Amino acid sequence: MLHSLYIKNFALIDDITVEFEPGFNVLTGETGAGKSILLDALQVALGGRASAEYIRAGKDKAVVQAAFQTEHIDLKARLESLGLEPSEDGLLILSREISRSGRNWCRVNGQVVTLAMYRQAGAGLVDLHSQHQQQSLLDPERHLDLLDSFGGRQITSRKEQVAEYYHRWQQLENRLRQLQNNARDIARQIDMLQFQAQEIEKANLAPGEDNQLMDERNVLANAEKISLLGNTVRRNLYSGGGQYSVSAVELIGEAVNSLRELTQYDKKMAQMLQSLEEALYTVEDVAREISGYLDNVEYDPQRLDYIEKRLDEINRLKKKYGESVAEILSYHKNILNQLDELSGSEEQLDELKQQREKYYRLWKQEAEALSNLRREMAEKMQQKVTKELAALEMGKVRFKVGFQPLDKPTPKGMDEVQFLIATNPGEPLKPLHKIASGGELSRFMLAVKCLLAGADKVPTLIFDEVDTGIGGRALRSVGEKMAQIGQKHQVITVTHAPQVACFARNHYLIKKEVLENRTYTSIKKLDYRGRVNELTRMLGGGDSSNAVLEHAEELLKSVY
Repeated sequence: MLHSLYIKNFALIDDITVEFEPGFNVLTGETGAGKSILLDALQVALGGRASAEYIRAGKDKAVVQAAFQTEHIDLKARLESLGLEPSEDGLLILSREISRSGRNWCRVNGQVVTLAMYRQAGAGLVDLHSQHQQQSLLDPERHLDLLDSFGGRQITSRKEQVAEYYHRWQQLENRLRQLQNNARDIARQIDMLQFQAQEIEKANLAPGEDNQLMDERNVLANAEKISLLGNTVRRNLYSGGGQYSVSAVELIGEAVNSLRELTQYDKKMAQMLQSLEEALYTVEDVAREISGYLDNVEYDPQRLDYIEKRLDEINRLKKKYGESVAEILSYHKNILNQLDELSGSEEQLDELKQQREKYYRLWKQEAEALSNLRREMAEKMQQKVTKELAALEMGKVRFKVGFQPLDKPTPKGMDEVQFLIATNPGEPLKPLHKIASGGELSRFMLAVKCLLAGADKVPTLIFDEVDTGIGGRALRSVGEKMAQIGQKHQVITVTHAPQVACFARNHYLIKKEVLENRTYTSIKKLDYRGRVNELTRMLGGGDSSNAVLEHAEELLKSVY
């Protein structure tokens, strides 16, 4: 609940602290005394719009601070998620400083925070109702939320399941739409990849083929020169260069024979002999290999032409798919993988469609069950709201929860709900906003709040002159209902009606005074005698006759 409100240099308020109590609290005072200023300050303390116009004339800054004593189940987790330390005593202090320079400060339990964090910290602590804010009752979406709140956990759990199935369906729907929009691009991509794969496959490349062909082409293109050089080598090594020349094999052979004979005289020459014999064997091997090589060297123009064409084909593929045959083959493998993935997109589409239909059926099943449950709750709500309205002097009003099916899935189900009323017998039921006056809206809202008092988690409810437009016995009924709501919530009400004020557990008087040519607004909690005097003023204005005093006392005695 709201424990206290500190206000300094705010409009007509100089420096005041108001400590509020549990239950039903009323704020009264002359018109213009500053009751609305008090609520404006509270709204600023909760993160509402802050303007330099609020700063008291002659001052540089204003301060508003609201302290809440709360054990709100979500508050601790919310503060921790914002990186803020919850207090051990459950006290939450929200403080704002407004400066004429435009530099404003927000603090939560003394810690400076951003305005967004500040608003999150104080969310859900106060529900403010005024004549203007009653317009939310005219919003059909608000009606649906009110009906669901009336249904309690029974509806909430079903609603959560509906929302879960809806979001799964929505994700699949978006994914399908994305894939279907890309279907044409995918088809073009498949055609291109298939062409590339076929082009590479048609070439029938072998790893290292390009290097082998280039080596072979080099031999064929230089076959004549290779033959000439090879024959020269063979002749010099083995057969001799002519009639009077001797081959290298013969010369080395003679040297081996001579060296072998030499070793008979000097054993140290044996190692040298071994080396020379090995050289002879090497030269003989080379001579034989060159002979075999020359036997296979033959100029083949047809083979050379084939190799040139084959290399041209490989080079053309290299320009498209890689700098080597190995890279081309790797690219081909990647193409096949992509084709597998893209070819599976049709299967993926079918699977996604099946999943989408599955979650749509689940959503529809749960949404229908939720709709049936809502209609059951609507019957109960109609009876109870009608009963509450009768207690508020609106016994002739007929109330109905109207249902309209939606044409597409929503996370809240398949229902559009609108509150319908007929204020006079014989009139047809019509939407609330087309029938109800401001006073009737006020009483209707009080009736709904009485029904939802147990389920509503907001600890503090503030009503700003919602009894405007109501008179006679209805005012007393409004006071009774506010006192009833005050049994489960802290209620703070600004009123001009003594029939409402007399039901309050705590009564605060707001006064405006002029001291030394400055206007000040003050607030004071009234004792019993002070309440009698204030009710007397509210009943008779300037008349303080015994009759009016007695009437004021009778009002209080009738309640307590």
